[in-house]
Amino acid sequence: MENEHIISAAGSDPVSEALNEKASAAAEEIVQDDDFSYNGYQVVRREFFAHVYEPSITFNNCKVSLNTACLNRLPDVDYVQILVNPEDKKLAVRPSSEDEKDSFLWCTAKSVKRKPKQITCRMFFAKVVQLMEWNPDYRYKMLGKLIQSGDEYLFIFDLTASEIYQRTIQDGEKPKTSRTPVFPAEWQNQFGLPVEEHRKLLQVNIFDGYTVFGIKDKIAETPADIAKEQSTMEETNHD
Repeated sequence: MENEHIISAAGSDPVSEALNEKASAAAEEIVQDDDFSYNGYQVVRREFFAHVYEPSITFNNCKVSLNTACLNRLPDVDYVQILVNPEDKKLAVRPSSEDEKDSFLWCTAKSVKRKPKQITCRMFFAKVVQLMEWNPDYRYKMLGKLIQSGDEYLFIFDLTASEIYQRTIQDGEKPKTSRTPVFPAEWQNQFGLPVEEHRKLLQVNIFDGYTVFGIKDKIAETPADIAKEQSTMEETNHD
């Protein structure tokens, strides 16, 4: 009781005084600058940072897959559709139902913990490779964002903003895929897009110009389907 009386007489305890001093010092460090402008600034691309927990889609060896981060953001979704805007080079993934046309299972079913599923899609892979003029022997990975459009949630991926993992093949050895990504050449001399251009990219009509693509699982394909898709893939590679 005697100690409490002494503290009260002093006006405040030492801990409160220390906190108040820190708050005052922080306030003094804030400088008001009404002339600040974002002109000349670039928003640094998130691809330049570690992004293991970011939603991503990967094209590799005639297969497409979305990562665990995508599954975690839509924990109750088992089936999705893929939409592609060939003009804007954008790809969307939206939740779907099992019986809806062109939907496919994007994760392992009937398991304790859902895991990403690699979907064989030779025709779709060939069309995207042709659209983007990619090397079919490389692995391409794109980061995406989960957005809300009306009552729907969907992932949006920019096909032009891909991380490229080159694959080298030497005689008598298995193909080796680089662990270090190669970025588009136009990124070499920039950190990212200018602030104003970055803002405009967020103002997009999501479904304008998109086409829904069906993706068939390898197990469901017939020999005739596989032969037809292989022929198309060979024609694409020759082009």
